[in-house]
Amino acid sequence: QVQLVQSGGGLVQAGGSLRLSCAASGSIFSINAMGWYRQAPGKQRELVAAITSGGSTNYADSVKGRFTISRDNAKYTVYLRMNSLKPEDTAVYYCNAEGDSDYGPSFGSWGQGTQVTVSS
Repeated sequence: QVQLVQSGGGLVQAGGSLRLSCAASGSIFSINAMGWYRQAPGKQRELVAAITSGGSTNYADSVKGRFTISRDNAKYTVYLRMNSLKPEDTAVYYCNAEGDSDYGPSFGSWGQGTQVTVSS
């Protein structure tokens, strides 16, 4: 079983910055893709950014140029640096990891979620 534990987030004024972290632990053989999603009240969960084990990244159009995703493969950790935050970035942010467990089956796990609130 693979667990993801998130940290970071909180309340910030518009234009400010925050960093989210997400560390995976458990029966991990390898992690392929890691990503960040968010869900605002009344809306569906959406992809914010994703990164492969090789470092290729993908961003939602709404965060391009403001958010940066990175990962430390040795620590099974993914980060999301969020700059120039806007009130519309307010949401619960979830990390996700997909890979292979060390006993065979693949896994897909979610973090517990963390609130990001951007005040205007």
